[in-house]
Amino acid sequence: MKRPVAALLLAATMLTSCQSLIEQSYEPTIAPSSNPQIVDEVQKNDPRAQMGAREHPRIVASYGGEYKDAKTERLVARIAGALTQVSENPNQSYRITILNSPAINAFALPGGYLYVTRGLLALADDASEVAAVLSHEMAHVTANHGIERQKKEEAEVIASRVVAEVLSSNIAGKQALARGKLRLAAFSRNQELQADVIGVRMLGEAGYDPYAAARFLDSMAAYARFTAVDPDADQSLDFLSSHPNAPQRVELARMHARAFGAEGQVGDRGRDYYLAGIDGLLYGDAPEEGYVRGQTFLHGKLGIRFDVPAGFQIDNKADAVLATGPGDVAIRFDGVADSRGQNLVNYISSGWVTGLRPDTIRSVSLNGLEAATARAAADRWEFDVTVVRIDKKIYRFLTAVPTGSPALDPTANILRNSFRKLTPAEVESLKPLRVRVVTARPGDTVATLAGRMLGTDRKLDLFRLINAMTVSSAVRPGEKYKIIAE
Repeated sequence: MKRPVAALLLAATMLTSCQSLIEQSYEPTIAPSSNPQIVDEVQKNDPRAQMGAREHPRIVASYGGEYKDAKTERLVARIAGALTQVSENPNQSYRITILNSPAINAFALPGGYLYVTRGLLALADDASEVAAVLSHEMAHVTANHGIERQKKEEAEVIASRVVAEVLSSNIAGKQALARGKLRLAAFSRNQELQADVIGVRMLGEAGYDPYAAARFLDSMAAYARFTAVDPDADQSLDFLSSHPNAPQRVELARMHARAFGAEGQVGDRGRDYYLAGIDGLLYGDAPEEGYVRGQTFLHGKLGIRFDVPAGFQIDNKADAVLATGPGDVAIRFDGVADSRGQNLVNYISSGWVTGLRPDTIRSVSLNGLEAATARAAADRWEFDVTVVRIDKKIYRFLTAVPTGSPALDPTANILRNSFRKLTPAEVESLKPLRVRVVTARPGDTVATLAGRMLGTDRKLDLFRLINAMTVSSAVRPGEKYKIIAE
């Protein structure tokens, strides 16, 4: 486990009454799918389907609810429908849910429950790449891997809430993941390889480019490196965390694809209709969870904003905003209801902070807002605790650094000094980012198209990633490309 992760989790154990930043508005969006995309309903009497049905609401809740967009749902249904016809069990029915999450993930539950995040759809360059992921997950279903796993492993909830993962107190013995990931597809290596073989065969027989599986595994690995705070650290994506991406596995996928023909000369990629289906797709954070813009977090509904220091990576979750940065520094931000209007000095000392140093508690004013600060220490870490009141809510910052680190004061000061209420005009101007498909014109280059990207300081890198381009790739007039814009 990387030390920044340990810092983040250790910091999180101090918060014992965490509540969602958006409490009231978030829960109503969480519900099982009522509109299956491939068949009208999953087999009601199938015990495997019953297992999937039990876990389905938790999966949806853990990933921010369903993403509802008829055009995108039809796209995914088209891809899955083609695969179903050539699957190991063509009579298997599927319920497909697009999850409203920017994470890169897809997985399956017993009984035909398939899931794909909108984050994965945004990264994929064409229909064959999404088909590669779905065929792999369908293979887990038809091979009954979920049933085998349940028999062999200790019983545990397939998908616990992200906050339960983050707040685990068993830090030393737990293989916690850097971004609060869920253990959703802990299949064995043999099961993964079997699903690879079946999935590539389905790709080729459905008429898709069979090399898409290897290609998209490479794209996801590249995106994992892009999003990592430390480019050399192993902070794998959600999908790759449960689907090992060893180089030999990629080569095996290519080897199986060769049975259908030479790379680039066989199968359809379906890029044009794919791009049409995701044009306008929500990208990044959902509006109800706030927005990350570079080093700034903004939340229109709550009417707040704050900055993190340069070099920090913000991870916006439904229950908290997490950030990790250089020097093993970690930040957690969340909010709790405060209907009683309790004194903030008393609140800090009310028992929710472990290792609190009572002599450090101070009442302060931050940008005209009532606030209080304190210091704490636990194990080999030091913490700054800052709480701020706005109306009937208390917002909490927790900054963790290794003992003796000079970064505690500078980091905490940036958080405190930048936290303020948004003006009505600022709230009105906030708009979500979306995938926009544009056609290159004569004179356009990678640099000019990347220059139109919003929401990232690394426009060129992200443009190449979402368009599956290498550093030597050039823009071709008349071709369509994805950009991220409002």
